[in-house]
Amino acid sequence: MGRIFEVRKHKMFARYAKMSKQFARVSKEVFMAVKANGPNPDNNSRLRAALQNARSFNMPKDRVEAAIKKASSKDEKDLEMLTYEGYGPYGIAVLVETATDNPTRTVANIRSYFNKYGGSLGTMGSVDYLFEHKCNFRIKKTEGIDPETLELELIDAGCEELSVDGEEIIIYGSFDSFGSLQNYFETHQIEIIASGFDRIPTTTKKLTAEQEEDLNKLLDKIEEDEDVQNVYSTVE
Repeated sequence: MGRIFEVRKHKMFARYAKMSKQFARVSKEVFMAVKANGPNPDNNSRLRAALQNARSFNMPKDRVEAAIKKASSKDEKDLEMLTYEGYGPYGIAVLVETATDNPTRTVANIRSYFNKYGGSLGTMGSVDYLFEHKCNFRIKKTEGIDPETLELELIDAGCEELSVDGEEIIIYGSFDSFGSLQNYFETHQIEIIASGFDRIPTTTKKLTAEQEEDLNKLLDKIEEDEDVQNVYSTVE
């Protein structure tokens, strides 16, 4: 139990420390959810998930409300979700998820980062096959929840891995299982702390400390871009 979580534990919440970036990322999640299905969370499961994530980051209420108000305006066009693939230094595969209102700007920026830091931007499908697309949930571990029993009950909903981390339970499932898992937790009144998606590399490559430092220059630069939502790599 917990193979995926143990592999990802040291990195899966590393982004949490960058609060300004997190607020921007979650604001976009809220914005896109409202654009897709309206501003009422009771009728919008995607928005409920985005609001849970906002609370998990202690995102100010006024910023959440601003994102909802902005998305509710007919003058605001929706954001495009685009994925870019390439290789960083030392043959490390890199996958970049973006949400943008200007794809021309975004691809130019991403390409420039790869070129500047010893990598190359690839074509669609060039590295995507090296990652498994998973959904994940963090729920609160309460006295009434037995992790082993819960894992068995969640199998039909798409749970593939379950691990306990202190007062939280981490659940991983296939990308397509997000809705069924979310519905299970809501139906059984289990508190969802946060949820989202992850790209799990099917193979990884170990680098020396010096090589990883070179790679991180690229990853950090990509991470800083305002259009970037998530960055994944095959580094061990």
